[in-house]
Amino acid sequence: MRTTKSEPFFFLAPALIVILIVFGYPIYSLVVLSLQRTSNGKTLFAGFSNFQIVFQDDVFIQAIQHNLILLICVPIMVVVALFLAILLFERIAGWQFYRTTLFLPYLLPITVVGLVFSYIFQLSGVLNDILNALGLQFLALDWLGNTNLALPTMMFVIIWKELGFGVVLFLARLMSVEEELFDAAKIDGANWWQLQLNITLPQLSTVIEFFTVISIVTMLSWVFNYVYVMTGGGPGGATTVTELYIYLMAFQYNRLSLAAAVSVLLLLVVGVFIFLELYLRDRSSVMEGLG
Repeated sequence: MRTTKSEPFFFLAPALIVILIVFGYPIYSLVVLSLQRTSNGKTLFAGFSNFQIVFQDDVFIQAIQHNLILLICVPIMVVVALFLAILLFERIAGWQFYRTTLFLPYLLPITVVGLVFSYIFQLSGVLNDILNALGLQFLALDWLGNTNLALPTMMFVIIWKELGFGVVLFLARLMSVEEELFDAAKIDGANWWQLQLNITLPQLSTVIEFFTVISIVTMLSWVFNYVYVMTGGGPGGATTVTELYIYLMAFQYNRLSLAAAVSVLLLLVVGVFIFLELYLRDRSSVMEGLG
């Protein structure tokens, strides 16, 4: 039996309808809400005025700046995860234990990680107690209460938590690479650095691109739990991010239209990176096909 070009869509239709109901309608409602405002109990069309208002809000601008600073975590995670994956691939002593230990933090709930580290890094926390006991009082700082230290401290926690995902991704790809490539390069006299530059990095290029994009999306739209649990956006707004700004506008100040406007902006930015990842994946598939 011959199948028509439209027949696959009949099989996909039930799933597509569910997706449109679950995701499409809420997104549509969010966009509509972002273009409205409430005045004297009446809902009026506001155009892009809500977007203009949020861009004139210093707190929102500060939140964007903090998200951009968090992007510093991305290259750090990529480089460290790549280095650790290479060490595990070379099966150093105890590599199986290290692999489990490195991936375990990624499996822990963010709220648990946030609570534990908030107790560790507070002024009278475990870290400062240890430093004081060692006679290193000058290093015992208010890690989460200092406006200059709160965000870098949170960045350390995020890197510790998210690093394991990259290690597992890179290691899984390395374990699928033919060992003959490395053996042939060694016979030709390639040293350790040449092996990584000429074999490891090219073989991991697509996975590195994927992990980089996913990490960028995480820093832009997936750090709310860290902030909410550890600092609540403080001290003095030093760790406020766009997600927390949306939460405060919607549930604390009851300004739903402004929260919807920021949500639409965040959705657009994240959507760009998601489409970028899809483009890179398609490009890689084409290149592999040509090869």
